[in-house]
Amino acid sequence: MSKIAPIALTIGEPGGIGPELCLKAWLRRKDESLSPFCVLSPITILDHAVKQLGENVPIKVVSDISEAITVFDNALPVLALDECDAMPISGTASANTATVVIESITRAVKLCEDGSACGVVTNPIQKSALYEAGFKHPGHTEFLAELAGPGTVPVMMLANSKLRVVPLTIHIALSEVHKQLTSDSIIEQCEITATALQRDFGIAMPRLAIAGLNPHAGENGSMGSEEQTIIEPAINALRKKGLDVIGPLPADTMFHDEARENYDVALCPYHDQALIPVKTLDFHGGVNVTLGLPFIRTSPDHGTALNIAGKGTARPDSLIAALKMAADMAHKRLTGA
Repeated sequence: MSKIAPIALTIGEPGGIGPELCLKAWLRRKDESLSPFCVLSPITILDHAVKQLGENVPIKVVSDISEAITVFDNALPVLALDECDAMPISGTASANTATVVIESITRAVKLCEDGSACGVVTNPIQKSALYEAGFKHPGHTEFLAELAGPGTVPVMMLANSKLRVVPLTIHIALSEVHKQLTSDSIIEQCEITATALQRDFGIAMPRLAIAGLNPHAGENGSMGSEEQTIIEPAINALRKKGLDVIGPLPADTMFHDEARENYDVALCPYHDQALIPVKTLDFHGGVNVTLGLPFIRTSPDHGTALNIAGKGTARPDSLIAALKMAADMAHKRLTGA
């Protein structure tokens, strides 16, 4: 792999499993052939996590993220942030750590924007604690889009070794899906997805499959008209633009082994329609990728897991997969191959 800048890894919710995952990912750096990453965190949080884990994880504070390349083999590189207002408690999310959580994300994005980092990998955040501190964004993705600047349209893609999916609507009630699902939104998200698959995943002509909203993809209108009035017009418009798109497909038959061979990504009208198959096929290896940003961003496909934080039982598989994917995407952007 061509030489790339280090990855900026955010600490996430300090009371969750993020600090532990950082340590465990570094411990598996050689076995997993991980590219250098640097954690953006107050030192006390990671020192505390080392004591809880009971493993030998040497931590090295760096003044510049570029130092992570030479440090990484022998110590976990850390860009030290200001300490929290109060020491976080494992298993408890607190508004007292919100400043650190937000600063970690903001600094990581700036490092990408100035070329010092090749990508951002974000550990999970606890939105309820951030809201308590005055955070105004629905979640990580929307905050990153604001940091990226006006006109940014983020698209959430979940990916693992067996499947890539894009939910065309995300965290809304099922009763609202048919109101928010429009031909224009489908076209926009498909175009962003296709561009990202070409640039960041090396797929010259991405094959997109779009699921129907209703059972049996509407059964020619007998089970709903959204396929005919919203999805099919979008597909026709995309084909005229030169994209390889199939659908609308019945969602209950498009995720088995043979069906998945016919496309590179599945786009689904609602959240669970997309996330159930990808999590069923490879729960621990899933990665959340934000497409449409001017910088690379991946994240583990799980939450803060407050119930197991500090117990040493958290699995780093998804974070490792996110780190690998970010490095691979950066390599493809750098080399075009």
